Amino acid sequence: MNTLRKIGVAVTLSLAVNGAVVAESKFDPFYLPQANQPFEGTVDTRIGTLEFNNQYPSKDSMQTILDSMDFHGATQAFLWGIPMASMANFQHYNRDVFKVRQGGLVQYVGLKKKLGILTGNATTPYILGTVNLQETGPYVIDLPAGAIGGMVDDFWQRPVTDIGLAGPDKGKGAKYLITSPGYKGEKPKGYLVFESPTNNIFVGLRMLDKDPKKASALLAKVQTYSYKDRANPPKSGFPSPTAKYYFGPPRGMAYWERLHEILNREVVAERDRFFMAMLKRVGIEKGKPFNPTPRQMKILEQAAFVGEAMAKANDLAKRNTEPYWPDANWKLALGLDPSQRATNYDELDERAEWFYEAVSSSNAMVTTTPGVGSIYLASYADKDGDWLDGAKSYTLHIPAKAPAEQFWSIAVYSWDSRTLIDNDQKRAAQSSRQDLIVNADGSIDLYYGPKAPEGKEKNWVQTIPGQGWWVYLRFYAPTKAYFDKSWSMGDFEKVK
Repeated sequence: MNTLRKIGVAVTLSLAVNGAVVAESKFDPFYLPQANQPFEGTVDTRIGTLEFNNQYPSKDSMQTILDSMDFHGATQAFLWGIPMASMANFQHYNRDVFKVRQGGLVQYVGLKKKLGILTGNATTPYILGTVNLQETGPYVIDLPAGAIGGMVDDFWQRPVTDIGLAGPDKGKGAKYLITSPGYKGEKPKGYLVFESPTNNIFVGLRMLDKDPKKASALLAKVQTYSYKDRANPPKSGFPSPTAKYYFGPPRGMAYWERLHEILNREVVAERDRFFMAMLKRVGIEKGKPFNPTPRQMKILEQAAFVGEAMAKANDLAKRNTEPYWPDANWKLALGLDPSQRATNYDELDERAEWFYEAVSSSNAMVTTTPGVGSIYLASYADKDGDWLDGAKSYTLHIPAKAPAEQFWSIAVYSWDSRTLIDNDQKRAAQSSRQDLIVNADGSIDLYYGPKAPEGKEKNWVQTIPGQGWWVYLRFYAPTKAYFDKSWSMGDFEKVK
């Protein structure tokens, strides 16, 4: 018998049983709830003071309890829905603002055009889009041979397949055919066929050649179209964004509106049925319009704010990820298994960490093979453990021979928007492809702050007072020195 069961609670009974009096019987605390916390009178709790009479909650306490139940369910549903709401917002801009044809891709080149993408890389061009497979039917991505990286994700941002250098075509080019869930139709020869778990997909490409002319020529050979149009596919074309946009989870009631809209166009996985039940309490239900009552509206407005506050804290804490190098704050930004599954549970917190600050995932982004894919490390704090502050100045030392076969980059992001910092300098990143000042030993010192250090302007990124910031350190085609940690680096240091 364990310690708790030995404790017991002595209670004297005055029950007559066949003329005999049963006295002093010991109750197991697991048997009677009164042995722990009596539901009687007023009780102070995390959600306020609750009142009970004959173990019944008072009418006011009853409403407090139900409101709290619905609120907490909504905050957890907020964390759960981040990747889907983010993709739905992305699709909204492609469809309703940019007016891109269904299945068309948009090209993002240069800092100005990338300012709405969560943690976009400032170094390489992006070609991005969403596809509603219910409208297009099976969808073709026809890639030429060459230095292309990319992925197809479902709308929970789980990889359907890598494409290009890290995909099954290994950079040799191929025709990919992506189908909707439960597809039973033709699987033609000559195509790499993949079934998406969701009705909608995300397609992302990067042209990796450092020569812009070669990258543009390669992109011109990419084609995307419905399989049914294969005999006469439409000209792809890759327009630039035509308006300001935000490819991340929206704030406030817009979050719930976007989530409701996409859930009504998507399949519900078995793993998600309890979250759908939590949303039902607050007026978000598949197959029904979104018309929350004033009570539900108030709960949703509060849950959107607190849910995002939870997302911020959860992201910064990264409680499931240890620092990558000893005595430094750098952590793997993508500490999530791309499948979003772990032994005995699905990675709810890890998923919210990554997709609060980023868009898309792929197996290539968590590579364990030298010379293949990419690695993302994040830093939010300086050597003293203080959050990076736009009003202060910092240095960062990059030791020689950084472990990247292709290139490395360090991009600076606004902590509030999680997008590239929009400073007066109009530069948000440094990379090994830039003309930086290099020390005699091959190392590089980088500078961050409101004002450039004299003579170091090439190595400086301007930060904004009153705005928190943070960085991704990316290694493209990381080398053995990264994996065996024979190469390492330290933290940001305040300039005294």
